[in-house]
Amino acid sequence: MSRTPGDVSKLTESTYKNVMEQFNPGLRNLVILGKNYEKSVTAMILSGKAYFDAVSKIGENAIVSPVSRELGVVLMEIAEAHRKVYYELEENFKRFQREIITELEKKTEMDVKYMNATFKRYQSEHKMKQDSLDRSQLDLKKLRRKSQGKNSSKYEIRENEYLETISCRQMDMQKFIADGCKEALLEEKRRFCFLADKHCMFSYQTSNFHEKAKEVLSLRLPGWQEKCSDVSQVPDTVATMIEKLSTPEQSPQVQHYNRNNVGSVVPPPAPPLKAQTSPLANMFNPEIRSPLSSSLDRNSDQGSLGECSLSRSTSQSSGLNMSRRSRVRTIFPHTAGNNSTLLSFDHGDIITLLLQEEKDGWLYGELERTQQRGWFPSSYCRPCSDATSNSNLSTPVRSLSAVSLPEQQELEQEDEDGPVLLPPPDYSDHSPSGPAVHCAPSPSPSPSPQNTRRESLRHGEAEADRHQ
Repeated sequence: MSRTPGDVSKLTESTYKNVMEQFNPGLRNLVILGKNYEKSVTAMILSGKAYFDAVSKIGENAIVSPVSRELGVVLMEIAEAHRKVYYELEENFKRFQREIITELEKKTEMDVKYMNATFKRYQSEHKMKQDSLDRSQLDLKKLRRKSQGKNSSKYEIRENEYLETISCRQMDMQKFIADGCKEALLEEKRRFCFLADKHCMFSYQTSNFHEKAKEVLSLRLPGWQEKCSDVSQVPDTVATMIEKLSTPEQSPQVQHYNRNNVGSVVPPPAPPLKAQTSPLANMFNPEIRSPLSSSLDRNSDQGSLGECSLSRSTSQSSGLNMSRRSRVRTIFPHTAGNNSTLLSFDHGDIITLLLQEEKDGWLYGELERTQQRGWFPSSYCRPCSDATSNSNLSTPVRSLSAVSLPEQQELEQEDEDGPVLLPPPDYSDHSPSGPAVHCAPSPSPSPSPQNTRRESLRHGEAEADRHQ
């Protein structure tokens, strides 16, 4: 569509006004928003770094766990990868601030003055050329009015000169309007091009940032996911430790204790010489003038020692535990010397008699302090009658049960309060579809481990009462 010189001049003026009244104010607003954008991203980066620092600290705590060590390493690697991503994002927005926002702010301040001066220059030159053309046309009209009278031929040359001047000025005016319009449109395009080019560069930098972030995260993500996919998998060392705890071996002391209780006592031969009676033995108990075995029998008949002595009719291989055997307390120290069949002890030691019969003043027993066995003189000891030993010997057999007192109290409390209500499982793979309910154990024909422990405890108590 063809335009007249006036229309083109109006387009030029509207272009200048558009740049000054719309583009530059919009650019100022863009600078303000860009600064706020950069501040928001900086705050997000700081918050993200603080968040993943906390994730890394949790990973450090998980490293000390024998079963969660690998997951602790995974958490620390995830935190480190995200810190690298945030570092790249921070560098990207530093360039955004430096190469876009700062440049736009400078251009806006300079462009206001430049466009005002350019537009005023265009308007002044256009007015000057338009006035010159108007004066030439006015002079031509005056000349034509004079040439209508006498001697019109003498005005013809001057009229031709005016026409030629007007034509030149019209051509010059049209060229000025065209150049002015072109310059105005280019000035407008130059500004939009500058803005688009800056944001293309920012988009390119953002694309590079996302490529680096993808490279940092996607390469290691499958390995991280694999290590946390199976919650039931434990390291081999932990599995071995749990397996050993699940099938415990009987300790040497328990085995030795069971051998003393169950197996028959086969002592070494008694010393050939009769045991020497200490002349100071009767000082501690003048009423006792017979060997220790007689004292044990008499004390057993009188019931003065309670659980500390047993009837001689009890078989040596009856299988009763050590707490049911006769015990004596030493009143003199004794040294075995080089004889391995004799027993060495100190004053006040407790000895469990493994054989009730006295042979030539010798008794055979086990020293409770060291679990050593051997022969020792009967006159060096007296029947155990202290309150502590009596209280220990009178303890029912159920005290040796595998169920400890706290567990027994817990079971009794559970019997009184009813079954324990469990909350819904947490950190599970399947979320409950309905409302949360308390999980009570459902009745089943197979006995539960708690019922089995209670039955074992009651059975142990019954057996102990029957033996007593």
